[in-house]
This record gives sequence, C-alpha cells and structure tokens, in this order.
Amino acid sequence: MRDIGWVKDSIFYHIYPIGAFDCPRENKGEETAGHRILQLIDWIPHMTNLGINAIYLGPIWESGTHGYDTFDYYKLDSRLGTNEDFKKVVEACHKADIKVVLDGVFNHVGRGHKAFLDVKEKREASEYKDWISGLNFGGNNWYNDGFSYDCWAGAQELVKLNYWCEAVNNHVLNAVAMWIDEFDIDGLRLDAADCIQRDFFKRLKSFTEEKKSTFWLMGEIIHGDYNIYVNDEMLDAVTNYECWKGIYSSHNDHNYFEINYAMKRQWGQGGLYQGKYLYNFIDNHDVNRIYTLLKEKENIFPVYTLLFTMPGLPSIYYGSEFGIEGDKNAGQGDYALRPAIDIKNMTNSDLVEHIKTLADIRKSSEALKAGLYEEIQVKNETLVFARVLGDEYVIVALNSTANQQNLSFDYRGEHHDVVLPPHGSKILK
Repeated sequence: MRDIGWVKDSIFYHIYPIGAFDCPRENKGEETAGHRILQLIDWIPHMTNLGINAIYLGPIWESGTHGYDTFDYYKLDSRLGTNEDFKKVVEACHKADIKVVLDGVFNHVGRGHKAFLDVKEKREASEYKDWISGLNFGGNNWYNDGFSYDCWAGAQELVKLNYWCEAVNNHVLNAVAMWIDEFDIDGLRLDAADCIQRDFFKRLKSFTEEKKSTFWLMGEIIHGDYNIYVNDEMLDAVTNYECWKGIYSSHNDHNYFEINYAMKRQWGQGGLYQGKYLYNFIDNHDVNRIYTLLKEKENIFPVYTLLFTMPGLPSIYYGSEFGIEGDKNAGQGDYALRPAIDIKNMTNSDLVEHIKTLADIRKSSEALKAGLYEEIQVKNETLVFARVLGDEYVIVALNSTANQQNLSFDYRGEHHDVVLPPHGSKILK
C-alpha cells in the first residue's frame, strides 16, 4: 500500500550538484575526480533554517558533461565523489528530516554508456543493439560512426533508449532498486517524461511501491494535460510549467487575471487537478532565474508568497532565495543558471526571512497544504484568494505595484479591509 502522505507537507529545495559544487565541466576520470558531493552536508543547516524538508538533486550519476548524458546508472559521478560519499550525504539529510529525491535521466544515455560503446565497436554483432532506439546501420550521425539512432531533441550526444527492449527495462529498474536498497532514496524526478513509453512508468510505479511504500515519482512535463501522467497507475506529480509562466508574467504584466485563471482551472471547485500535488517552481536549471525574469525586482516578495500559498508543492531553486540572477540568453547558456555557490558567504536576509516565515505558515495550515482554491477579488494589480479545507480557510492578498493598496472585500459573510504595502502581501488565517 502506497504511503506518500509526507509529500503534501514538503517544501522542496532543488540543487544542481554538478554546478552548485563547482565540478569541472568535463568528466576526465581520475583527473577531475573529487569528493564535492560532501559539500551538501554543509548546506543542511541553511536548508533546515529555510524550512526545507525535501531536496531534489539534479543528475548525480556518472556522466560526460552536464549530467544528462549518463554513462553509468549505478555509480556516482566521479567529479562528485564515490557511492560511499553519497551514502553519508543521504544519512545526514535523513537525520535532519530531509527527504532525498534524485533525477532519473532514463529517456537517454550519453555516448560513453556501455551499451552505446559496445554497439560502436561490434555493430550488428553487439548484444546491446536492441537497447538503442531507432538504430540504423545504414545511416550516419554527427560523429561519423557509420550508423544513426534516435536522440533527445536532435542532440546526438543524447542517445535514446528503447523501452520495447526488456533488457533496458531491467537495467534501469535494477539501478533504481540499488539506489533504494543501498542509499534509501525517497523518490525520483523523471527527466523528459513525455518522451518515455508510458508503460515503463506503470512498471516503475508498481516496482518502487513494492520496494518502498513511501517512494514518490515526479515527471518533467511541460505542456498538455497533466492527468495523463498523474494518476494511480503512473506518476504522483509533474512539473507545473503552466503556473510557472503565469506567476512571473502576472507580476510583469500587472495582470493577476492570468495566474488566477490558471489556479482556478487547476484547483478550483471541479478543477482539473483537484486532490493532486503538482510540483510548483518559479525557476529551475532550465529557465532564467526569477530575479532576472522580474521587471520590478521588488515583486520577488509577492512572487514567493504566491509560490508558498498556491495549491501544490513549493520548490526553491538553490541560490534564488538570495535573489541571484541567471540569464541563459547572455552567452553562457544553461551554465548561467547552474553556478557554483559558497553557501556560507551568501546573504539576503530580507528575502530569506520572508521565505522562512512563509514556510512556517504553510507547515501550520492544512488548508494551505491541501485546500481548494477560491477566488475572492481579482484586479490587474491586486489579487485576493482563499485556500479552503473543511472549516479551515486562509486568505491571501497580493500587491504587484509600487504603491500601497487599500483593499475592501467580503468573504463568507465577513467584511475585510486590508492595507497592502508596496510589492507586498498579507496572509489572514
């Protein structure tokens, strides 16, 4: 019997370890090896201070460059350390009551994976030729290997796996079993989930449920109906890209109608995802930092209030609690979003304190963790909504402007007059 009740109480912290812990960009084996993952233990006091009780770690398995080109599902990336190092990290997190979720990059592997190397060497005689999707020995590729294959989004360094092949399923499931049995991980975030055969997710869910009843599965999905993936047979959650866009553009365009519409559609009475916990975020390793996205930087405060009070699971991307910038279009690409950070030298006490307060409020309210969304008053530059669970309700008011706003509204037979500071918010219980 599945028991993932811990998830609704979770406040996530997303770290991209290869960047955060300053790994060399290219894995050169012994030359670039280190024990950098142990730095994560030094981050635990900061995370617990923020109110974090779950972390999602970007790719940590042996890879060639950015981690999404996996070479070995059974081994920690040597730039980050050894499997023993990671065991210490998980133990330290669990001791601090922090769950650990890993990035499962199962759609594709890097060209250094054993299956690909074997095909390259033995061609038609390789026992792994069925592992690679779309393998065609009559074609060619960027690398002039004398064969072609399916890849992710046209990137031929990312070789797509063939899930019609039973050996591929077993290879991945056995790796998942190892990380549960030996390291006691608590869940997986599944990269490029929309590209993977859905039957595999059904298999993965029953497999992990048997291994660990509290195990959680979240998929990276950008567009479409999230119910296709979030259901009893497949995944527990997906990345809520619909609301990601709505959160920042509602503030930039002074148009709270946009995010209000999205939240009502998702979690209002009869909403599409009522009773489901989508993974909410305001930035991550693939999109510009929220502080870069906001036209008026002071709106960072109502933005975080919204993240912590809207339905679903709030997630902070490492460093953004300090208001750091990151623009993938400024010449560095994704590396600009994935910097090394010395956690002991970071400051932004106002924003950090704001997030701590929001975490405390959320943890103390069942309505904020599991309630319905109700619109109370929506205007271009102010928004008032309630989260309702049974007899408990919480009212949230937001102001996206540089001026004080005096709001007046009725809710459930009571009249409220609320003064909102510039770029401010109020939470009424």
